[in-house]
Amino acid sequence: MQRWAEEALDRCSNVAYAGRVSELQGSLLDLADEVVVNPLRGVHRMPLAHGAWVDVMTGLVGGADRLYAVLRHDVPWRAERRQMYDSIVDVPRLLRFYGEGEPLPHPALDSARDALSVHYADELGEPFTTAGLCLYRDGHDSVAWHGDRIGRSREQDTMVAILSVGAPRDLVLRPRGGGSSIKVPAGHGDLVVMGGSCQRTWDHCVPKTSRPVGPRISVQFRTAGVR
Repeated sequence: MQRWAEEALDRCSNVAYAGRVSELQGSLLDLADEVVVNPLRGVHRMPLAHGAWVDVMTGLVGGADRLYAVLRHDVPWRAERRQMYDSIVDVPRLLRFYGEGEPLPHPALDSARDALSVHYADELGEPFTTAGLCLYRDGHDSVAWHGDRIGRSREQDTMVAILSVGAPRDLVLRPRGGGSSIKVPAGHGDLVVMGGSCQRTWDHCVPKTSRPVGPRISVQFRTAGVR
């Protein structure tokens, strides 16, 4: 195993030990809002066309409501505006990007990133290093069809791991060349990983919805040089 994976595994072991101590303390103090990163077990893979795949795991993070509340309060969220054809428009969500080596806003995110790096070490061959956060305030917030194809992912296979906290929203995927779409609901500490050729051969979005939905935060873990 590569050194970065061994170091991440050591950190995960330390977190697991601290988690057991924390669980004992939590049971004594009745701390119902503890945030815990669970082992990556029960990950279900859905093979897609063109060498792409999606992994899904429910409940990667326990205490997801507490994690949502901390991120909503502590992250310095930014509203952005972007060029859209001949106009400058508001991006319909709030954003914050944490680059390689930048401290993350909650230790659970460090633990989740390390656990993902260890779990996918053999397939990915490199660690997850960055975290992009999106805040979807209600059903009017969304992200349009796209693939994460800035950087190496334009030509190389990669993985994007998404941790969701807050109200569930559908992540929808469809082949770039046309075809049927699939919906993957994500929320309450769930994990979705897009891998293989997914960023190059498929597009994904979080569509607007007229249904009454609560706010959601997604955390996208990526490798170096991929956006």
